[in-house]
Amino acid sequence: MPMPAIHMRAETRSVERRAPLTPDDAGRLTRAGIRVTVEKSRSRCFPTNDYAALGCAIADEGSWADSHPDEVVLGLKELPELPTHLRSRHVLFGHAYRGQPGAHALLRRFRSGGGTLLDLESLVDATGRRVVTFGYWAGYVGAALAILRFWDQLAPPLHPTTRRELDASLVRATSAEPRVLVVGALGRAGRGACDAVSRAGIEPTRWDVEQTRSIDREALRSHDVLVHAVGANEAGPPLVGPEDLDRGHSRLRLVADVTCDVGTPYDLLSLHDRTTSWDEPVLSLPRGGEVIAIDNLPSLLPIEASTTFSAALLPHLVRLGRHGLSDPVWRRVRTAFDHACETAGIDTSETTHQGVLP
Repeated sequence: MPMPAIHMRAETRSVERRAPLTPDDAGRLTRAGIRVTVEKSRSRCFPTNDYAALGCAIADEGSWADSHPDEVVLGLKELPELPTHLRSRHVLFGHAYRGQPGAHALLRRFRSGGGTLLDLESLVDATGRRVVTFGYWAGYVGAALAILRFWDQLAPPLHPTTRRELDASLVRATSAEPRVLVVGALGRAGRGACDAVSRAGIEPTRWDVEQTRSIDREALRSHDVLVHAVGANEAGPPLVGPEDLDRGHSRLRLVADVTCDVGTPYDLLSLHDRTTSWDEPVLSLPRGGEVIAIDNLPSLLPIEASTTFSAALLPHLVRLGRHGLSDPVWRRVRTAFDHACETAGIDTSETTHQGVLP
């Protein structure tokens, strides 16, 4: 039986600094009998030599495209447009199951090449709770950026930093103390957001399911900053609309969209139609107010975010290496992929015997 293998690819997005595996955890995989190959990267927050020192093989950036179909290709964010047909098992955040732009094309690439998308968003336990997530750090960074913006201390372009440096910037240098509302406060992202607000010496208002069943508009509009950390599983009426930032009858001026479901049926903010960026983190809204909607917030704290994520993912990678898709958690991930393809009208019946769609 061949030695199980994981190929950690380099991220192609220029502002992505995170890694799904730290060097220490990659070393733990090799000691568990799983061969780990790590691509060179110009942006990863951990030096490539640190992986080599712990027993990982080193490969050129982009070499994953020639990997063996039985090898697991591990990454975080979107794949490049080529190759057109994906033949391996890929572990990443595919963002392809919630009607996002480009979802159909990505699923078709996997089906056409005979590969499998093992989407990290579908890595859940028996109760349906996700077992690996960057949510806490997304909430922490999103809330911190919102407070800095309120204090007029957010100076783009943004750059990766450490939690210590970010916390130091949250020491209030002004008498202004915003009223901050965190929606989704009991979730991972919400807890991270509340911790950042508290670090700034501000006690946030915390709303979760009970408070959002019927929105108290007057209470919502009495806040200066709203941090949206709700991960909706079904479409619903918007929690916030342009009228809630109307200067004539609302105090609310700034929304930090941590969830970033822009362009999907699950977007609970009817405020903006695009995400923002490290270069331009703040979007001014036509009717007044501003939105911060950066879709890779944890990469601004790449070491802390990667370390937390890698520790949670490690035991599941061990099981994937040893048991493949027969492991119950990974079997659920594979089932979610099949269901998404069927829902999108892309099924195995469309695949030719060569493994390529006509």
